[in-house]
Amino acid sequence: MPYIQLKTPIPGPKSQELLARRAAAVSAALYQSVPIAYARASGSLVEDVDGNILLDLVGGIGALAVGHTPPQVTEAIQAQAEKYIHVCPIVANYEPYIEVCEQLNAITPGNFSKKTLLANGGAEAVENAVKLSRAYTKRAAIICFEGAYHGRSNLTMALTSKYGLFKKGFGPFAPEIYRLPLPNLYRTPPGMSQDEYLEWSIWNLENALIAHVDPSAIAAILIEPIIGEGGFIPVPAPFLQKIREICDTYGIVMIADEIQCGFGRSGRLFAIEHSGVVPDLVITAKSLAAGTPLSAVTGRAEILDAPHLGGVGSTYGGNPLACVAALEAIKLINRPETLANAARIEDMVRSTFEPLQAEIPILGDVRGRGAMMALEFVKDPVSKEPWPEFVISAIQKCTTKGVLLLRAGLYSNCIRLLPQLDIPEAQLREGLEIMAGSIVETYREMR
Repeated sequence: MPYIQLKTPIPGPKSQELLARRAAAVSAALYQSVPIAYARASGSLVEDVDGNILLDLVGGIGALAVGHTPPQVTEAIQAQAEKYIHVCPIVANYEPYIEVCEQLNAITPGNFSKKTLLANGGAEAVENAVKLSRAYTKRAAIICFEGAYHGRSNLTMALTSKYGLFKKGFGPFAPEIYRLPLPNLYRTPPGMSQDEYLEWSIWNLENALIAHVDPSAIAAILIEPIIGEGGFIPVPAPFLQKIREICDTYGIVMIADEIQCGFGRSGRLFAIEHSGVVPDLVITAKSLAAGTPLSAVTGRAEILDAPHLGGVGSTYGGNPLACVAALEAIKLINRPETLANAARIEDMVRSTFEPLQAEIPILGDVRGRGAMMALEFVKDPVSKEPWPEFVISAIQKCTTKGVLLLRAGLYSNCIRLLPQLDIPEAQLREGLEIMAGSIVETYREMR
């Protein structure tokens, strides 16, 4: 029997009822990708309030590398809830907070003395990383990159790309942010080879230190090793290596934002490891704590210790329930067999969709690494004009057949795949086949 079991059309009547309640009670600015309401979930399967069983291939936007409700995590949360639910590390000490920091200090890249600061979500961790870098260097400027997503707070909106979706109407934004182009090899300019484009991108990075901001003013260079919201673009290793070289030369802090691409997504515990580059600070969240609210900045002890006493803090950051969830998630993810599953997922995605490119030329690119894959759709394979309308229609069609997906990309013309790392092969195969069929159907309807 298939894993997906549909008893009603999607959305069913109970999901529609909750959609109406949401429309009346919740800000209309809050986007919802799929029109269902969860009743329960386990692993990669979701049961909605109408009794339909659907396959989740987006996992809370990458927060569920260990899947929904893994027993070890839920048992740890239940046990902790019977002891104490909240402390606040500003008030008193508690072991789960310390143990998470010790674990992160041990597993993040770099053979140097490290410390960690915990927070609630990714944006807060990014802000902390910037604050720590500024306190350490006594400088203000931050370099970030096109296509980046770093959060929705005021500072992180300034760092985030994609103005129309994330920033329109919310300014003014924090100053001293300098955004540079990033080498997206799929969109290599006409007349250049990919190698030439990468070489130019590296040159432009160096040139920015004259044209945009002097190195003596730069506190940090912030980059996602695999660009997430911008379309799952693996940053070429030479580009990351040049950033490391610049940071070493001028005393700049290199920050790797591993919020979406970290914790096993790429087949390594951290995506930056594929390049051999060691950053000064690593930012984690999402799958760090199996979907519970927890984020962290981990890195060189002297940077973490730079602010004055009391200069950092968070009421809920490092909540005991999230900490025990993180300890179990780290155990589950940091196993050779779990990390190896990422390569299996990538192989299945590529073997499903790369042959489809000959039949469906609008499928411009199949890219990513491990269990972080994206399909980019264009109106024409030569001009590569983005086709976001196709993506919306294809996702809607997949949803009606029981596969939950979300779009991505600077132009909103990508479908992202963020499955559970140990998703059963048969479940993934079923979901990919439904996706492929839905994409073909959508193409025939819209071409």
